[in-house]
Amino acid sequence: MKKRILAALLVIALAAGVFAGCGKKSSSEDKGKSADKKTEADGETRTIKLGLTGVIYEDIWNPIKEKLAKEGINLEYVQFSDFSLPNAALDAGEIDINAFQHHAYFNNDTSTNGYDLKAIGDTFIIAMNIYSDEIKDITDLKDGDTVAIPDDASNGGRALKVLESAGIIKVDPAAGTNPTVSDITDYNVKVKITELGASTIPSVIPDFTIAVVNGNYALDYGIDPETAIFHESEYADDSYFCLIAVRAEDENDPDFQKIVELFQSDDTKKIFEEKFGGYFVPAWEVKTAE
Repeated sequence: MKKRILAALLVIALAAGVFAGCGKKSSSEDKGKSADKKTEADGETRTIKLGLTGVIYEDIWNPIKEKLAKEGINLEYVQFSDFSLPNAALDAGEIDINAFQHHAYFNNDTSTNGYDLKAIGDTFIIAMNIYSDEIKDITDLKDGDTVAIPDDASNGGRALKVLESAGIIKVDPAAGTNPTVSDITDYNVKVKITELGASTIPSVIPDFTIAVVNGNYALDYGIDPETAIFHESEYADDSYFCLIAVRAEDENDPDFQKIVELFQSDDTKKIFEEKFGGYFVPAWEVKTAE
């Protein structure tokens, strides 16, 4: 099964033209081992493969990559075209670390697939907002209008929570962090909800009255967050805080801990503010209602 997953991983990513810097596959013997260690004696460099889901994230990671290089660590980016791929690659030993997902997605994906992974540090919060080419204000939404939301469990659930915050629907609180459309208990506005791949939603905004868009895909697509007609702004817990993940056995690896330390820094916050206009919020500083 894992061989089929790895084969599919390479075919999908290469076809999309976004799988970068991939070296040779790890053998079954190497699965679960951390990346080759650098040695002080011979000056060898340790390569750590980092899984990402968007070139835009490289702007955040480049300064960290430069600092690690001075310590003998080569941080190699591996870009994936879909959320479903990086955790499978990490669990299979194809990459060493990833940083693309929030806790709700991580918890659901690792539980569903039996991945033995561990979150070792929070990175940022990137809002999931509502966009429209048809209406200017969320209060203009009317019965019969159409809504696009992501089709995966955690992002779809998050989108429903955003719609609830916007006053469009009510969701059964017993559904928890990842409600589904079947958990909608009331429609304040009788909209028609369509579930689509999260990465495709920015391109179909003109086809729907409103669309709930993941922040990273909005940025990749060049959408100005200021044009959103409703902004996600409240966080009851860390469900939507993005994170850095490794295989569980590598949780205490000093190089991976160093990566977390470098990410959770004032230099990273400066990039958030200067390059992304504050669109990214440092998750390690955010307090929740818990």
